[in-house]
Amino acid sequence: MDLSSFLSPLPLVAILRGVRPDEVEAIGDALVENGFRILEVPLNSPEPLLSIERLARRLGSEVLVGAGTVLSPRAVIEVEAAGGRVIVMPHADLEVIRAAKARDLLALPGIATPTEAFAALDAGADALKLFPAELVQPPVLKAMRAVLPGTARLFPVGGITVEAMAPFKAAGASGFGLGSALYKPGLDAKAVASRARDFKAGWEALVG
Repeated sequence: MDLSSFLSPLPLVAILRGVRPDEVEAIGDALVENGFRILEVPLNSPEPLLSIERLARRLGSEVLVGAGTVLSPRAVIEVEAAGGRVIVMPHADLEVIRAAKARDLLALPGIATPTEAFAALDAGADALKLFPAELVQPPVLKAMRAVLPGTARLFPVGGITVEAMAPFKAAGASGFGLGSALYKPGLDAKAVASRARDFKAGWEALVG
């Protein structure tokens, strides 16, 4: 499975922390209608595996649905059984990365240092989640970009707003993971669609 095909329309990952199964399909539809092709349901959300199952069934193979806050190899198996195809972590647990790759799933571990970044890539990571972005600021990203392989995909996550994307993109960000500025509990599909449009427009302005 190639991550590039899901990134090429819009390299923004929707993080739906706290979403409920009864609302997830409408929110998923709103995101896809506005160009998003990667949707993540963190496992500390209400009934996350059910939400992943409903999204995967509704959106099909053209949209990459998976889980965030994946902390163990056992959770990787549970996410795959629910139909998830991408494993996102807040940390760089090499066992979780290898478990994902052994099952032909995409792995996006969280890293905050070059040591973690190189180890995660060596274990098979498909992209790197720079987390928290409040700590891994653009100058740090630029320094990492200078030493990491040119093919490494780097996605700042944590506190990313439309306005915050420009300095990270200039420093070498490949895309972004979007949390509460895109979705937070209590927002309906219409509100999420409006925020999704703003983020899409912001990204398109950066890439011309």
